[in-house]
Amino acid sequence: MLSRTADNLFWMARHIERAENIARVLDVAHRSSLLPLDVEGTEAYLWYAPLNITGCASGYEEKHGLARADAVTHYMALDPDNPSSIYNCLKMARENARTARSAITSEMWEIINATWLELNRLSKQIDMNDEKFSDFFDWVKDRSHLFRGVTLGTIIKDIALSFVKLGTFLERADNTARLLDVKYHILLTEKENVGSSADYYQWGSLLKSVSAFEAYRKIYRDVISPLRVAELLILRDDMPRSLHACMNEVEDALLEINGSAGKEARRSAGELHAALHFGLIEDIFEEGLHEYLTHFLGQTYSLSQNIRNAYLARQDRFETLPIRSAGQSQQQT
Repeated sequence: MLSRTADNLFWMARHIERAENIARVLDVAHRSSLLPLDVEGTEAYLWYAPLNITGCASGYEEKHGLARADAVTHYMALDPDNPSSIYNCLKMARENARTARSAITSEMWEIINATWLELNRLSKQIDMNDEKFSDFFDWVKDRSHLFRGVTLGTIIKDIALSFVKLGTFLERADNTARLLDVKYHILLTEKENVGSSADYYQWGSLLKSVSAFEAYRKIYRDVISPLRVAELLILRDDMPRSLHACMNEVEDALLEINGSAGKEARRSAGELHAALHFGLIEDIFEEGLHEYLTHFLGQTYSLSQNIRNAYLARQDRFETLPIRSAGQSQQQT
């Protein structure tokens, strides 16, 4: 397969997954805004979290200043000036799909193209000050699910599918780590709320943002605790959006692609996977969850670079989110 085709398939899948993840982050932020958060500057404090998760904080501050619900929602959902907005993610997914038309099925193209056309119609109708934003986030998630289902149901199980899986699960792992890091940082600063109903609903919102609330109740059958939430989202390989489950898929995809040029990428993925497979949540908390997740994000960034060097067309474009986690900023392009 040509490296440019592989590049387009990888980023097509990654942008679709990123659009869904941003919709999840914004949906949970709106849900959390309805709950008590007893800190100074409540709205700005709460709405800085989704900006920090996605590495959009500096761009937002330059354009809008203080974080506000309506401005943050529009900036992350529909602003064409934000490279990581849902609007631009779906735009880039369609562009990558168009360029790789010969490597995807007609059904996959029709879903992406129809999604882009519908997005342009919706963007002119949605007012982020009303309740329609919730329907919009559900629509984004539904279109992502539809694309994934159509892909698995129509594409030949060859190297093209491996690059689609690679982009999807590498992006998903990155997002889960960011979400857990920033939400954990915010929630643990609420010392007075630990064990309260507000604390329970905030952690519940975090689980719902990655569709893990029902899974948590089924596995642990107990009150929600930070350690168990982290264990579920990091080490459980039966949780679809956990870091362990994502790295299972990434390693499998790299083994399917194979090739002598990908030796370093496979080594990096194998090292990450082994650490998750044999890791203990007690050791992670002893190291510090924030430090562990920041290190994981750095490792996935290096893995992404190794994948690009081995298989993908080298293009001077910014497509990887800055590595930003709670309390610090480390931007890499």
